Amino acid sequence: MTEIRRRPGDGTGGLRTGATTFEALREQALALRREGLSRRGIRDRLAVHNNDLLNRLLEGEPPPEWTKRPNAKDDLRERARDLRLQGLTYDAIQLELGCSKSSISLWVRDLPKPERRRTKEESSAIARRGWDRTLRVREAERRETKRTASRDVGRMSERELFLVGVGLYWAEGSKDKTYARRERVTFVNSDPDMIYLYLAWLRLLGVEEERLRYSVMIHETADIAGAERFWAHLVGAAPSQFLRTTVKRHNLRTTRMNVGEAYHGCLAIRVLQSADLYRRVEGWWYGIVGAASHLDQRNRT
Repeated sequence: MTEIRRRPGDGTGGLRTGATTFEALREQALALRREGLSRRGIRDRLAVHNNDLLNRLLEGEPPPEWTKRPNAKDDLRERARDLRLQGLTYDAIQLELGCSKSSISLWVRDLPKPERRRTKEESSAIARRGWDRTLRVREAERRETKRTASRDVGRMSERELFLVGVGLYWAEGSKDKTYARRERVTFVNSDPDMIYLYLAWLRLLGVEEERLRYSVMIHETADIAGAERFWAHLVGAAPSQFLRTTVKRHNLRTTRMNVGEAYHGCLAIRVLQSADLYRRVEGWWYGIVGAASHLDQRNRT
């Protein structure tokens, strides 16, 4: 028989005289377990503080029912298995129980897979309908976000239009280079709203309509005449203010992505005798940059 001698520091409860056989100690541990004691209770009662030894003493003896922690998902697991046996898919079980597919998979993966009740075409059609609904919801959310953001702007002051116009021109307008002097105000864009805003800015600056010249820039495969009518109607300019349309020619490698009825090419707007205006625009822009830098430094401190 195995004999266990208890010594200080061996994890078995401290100094004791004499010897205790393993089998006798195991009988005591099992008796206490069957009385309903927990592992901690047995450990304290027998002064056995070595976990490996305690495991050996209780090996094969199930814990009492009261020590088992109830699992909140036990009922869900059983219901999931019942539904799976009825032939429901993971998606259907998820809708029924409201739990994740990963949990369902763990609970029912040992059960036979239900027979397919739909053809692949029917399943694809159902999936497409679900995806179409998702896209409609996303589009509604997208539009609502834009409407809300639009209302956030409210009314615009002349100073705000002035600052927005300077930033707009510096982003999209032509610029002077030290190696190629081009001190003239020219703006090119394909967005009608950008064109409208830019013209409102020019009017705020006092630029006369007679100083403006327009020209359409467009792919050769587009509706050129229709684009010319579109831009002329948008800006309300006289035909004499429109210069010759610039047509982009294609070659074998040309791939035109901007197609459809909404494509009208770009509109270039030139301001005649605009060197002085260009210099002021550039000065305004650097003034904005300096003011923003000062404000940023103040916000950092």
